[in-house]
Amino acid sequence: MTTHLQIPESVRVRHRQSREGRTWLGRLPGLVAEALKQWRLTLDLPVGELPWHGHTAMVIPVLTAHGAAAALKVSFPCEETLLEPVALQLWGGRGAVQLLHSDSSMGAMVLERLDNTRSLMDLPIDEAIARWGGLLRDLSIRPDARPEWQQFPEVAATAERYCDELPQRWDEAGEPFPRWLLEAALEVCQTRGSVARRSNNDVLIHTDLHYLNALARRGSNSYLAIDPQALVGDPEYAVAPCLWNRLRDLPQRGAEAALRARAAELSAAAGLDAELAVAWSILREVENALSYLESPGHARDAQRSLWVASTLAAKTLPGLPSAHELDVLY
Repeated sequence: MTTHLQIPESVRVRHRQSREGRTWLGRLPGLVAEALKQWRLTLDLPVGELPWHGHTAMVIPVLTAHGAAAALKVSFPCEETLLEPVALQLWGGRGAVQLLHSDSSMGAMVLERLDNTRSLMDLPIDEAIARWGGLLRDLSIRPDARPEWQQFPEVAATAERYCDELPQRWDEAGEPFPRWLLEAALEVCQTRGSVARRSNNDVLIHTDLHYLNALARRGSNSYLAIDPQALVGDPEYAVAPCLWNRLRDLPQRGAEAALRARAAELSAAAGLDAELAVAWSILREVENALSYLESPGHARDAQRSLWVASTLAAKTLPGLPSAHELDVLY
């Protein structure tokens, strides 16, 4: 049943660097075959065509036993992928792709099939922001009595941990950016960490809701979120990915002011506190910058994160490339 299924080379390259990754790659064809059998699916992938894929998963178009179009997703086992079906189940199709089946032992899910050729990346930026805001409103459900909620890490706990981690990582990296930017991030940690947490603001957050992670329904103009990396906390935490993407849509002149205006527009579209959205975005981009600097070959990504973080803090660091030069599509 899987004789013409090929594993994309980028998936192989990413995961063959570790023993766990090599083990998963070896199991992947068998996992796909097992999922096809368990849920009575048939491949709907033309011979020679590669499955869709991202950093941690492979997505294969399939047909259900009733002939309906669906998608089989098999993910590398890690915390964020193990929690994905839990989040999708809680959303129940409200703002997110519908989960049809899942099996955590295989890291496999069957999802409704969306139109992978149409995302919010393709829309004019003003329309994309408006639709993104509507999606985030739908996704921002509040915790209830269902036990699944207890599985999700809390943003406040992450911020609390960063209070100790970020200064040490900044020091070990050789103080790669000014202390004032580090302190701007730490201020967010101190005011939004566990001690200062306002749980009445908590929702389920899709923390990676950038424009490519919102796909159109087939034959429709509505969009749904995919690939959630879910946490519980302030919904404003979700704004950052839309600030480090589509930088090329900013004007050549005045890009800095335009980025800050975009943060306000995204916040207004989703009914969020714009000041808090900026604060969380500064923290996320400072942490991203340190992560990139700790990984060889990611200097350009670190520059983008530092440009976004410092620009949001209204003091763009000198010596960085322009926003258009830093633009990266995920």
